[in-house]
Amino acid sequence: MTTVDVEDQEASDRYNRSARVITGWLRDKAFHDKAGDPLALPVEGKHASFAALVRSYSGDMVVRAMLDELLRVGAVRKTKDGRIRLEARFYVPEQSETDKLQILGTDTADLIATIAHNLKAHAVPRYQRKVMYDNVPVEAVEEFQHLSADRAQGFLEGIDRWLSKRDRDVNPAVKGTDRKRVGIGVYYFEDDVQPAQPKD
Repeated sequence: MTTVDVEDQEASDRYNRSARVITGWLRDKAFHDKAGDPLALPVEGKHASFAALVRSYSGDMVVRAMLDELLRVGAVRKTKDGRIRLEARFYVPEQSETDKLQILGTDTADLIATIAHNLKAHAVPRYQRKVMYDNVPVEAVEEFQHLSADRAQGFLEGIDRWLSKRDRDVNPAVKGTDRKRVGIGVYYFEDDVQPAQPKD
């Protein structure tokens, strides 16, 4: 494995573990208040603490390293009393262009791999769909951005709940053979459409 491969794998692992911690915080009632919202967690403690959350959802990542990473990208913040409060519903590295390329660039590789698979004549097709209209007024775009983000987030959180129950890093008791990486991605796209030129 080359140095670049190692760095890519480290960035991917950091992304996956961080995303799992945030998702666990959002969905696990053990880390919620009475209203069902994510609690501001003390760093240490056996129950309802940031350390307990990390141990439950990140595999073997060091608690301090996870906290530093989530603070670095602005996904969490420390309150005046030293608790950790969740600030984001998802993990995206906001401060490092290198991390963005390493992590978000894997989305491109996954999409291309799906396209290449679907081009094979006898392959069982992998799911690949999109919805697109090309005459939408500018005034509707912002509303669609929010609508699509909210619905996509809800869909992905449901998929995450299903997969996490079957992932052996999260649930070591899960039985099965071999090891597969599986997932599904959703992405937003937008382009300006130039008016058709009148024919002579």
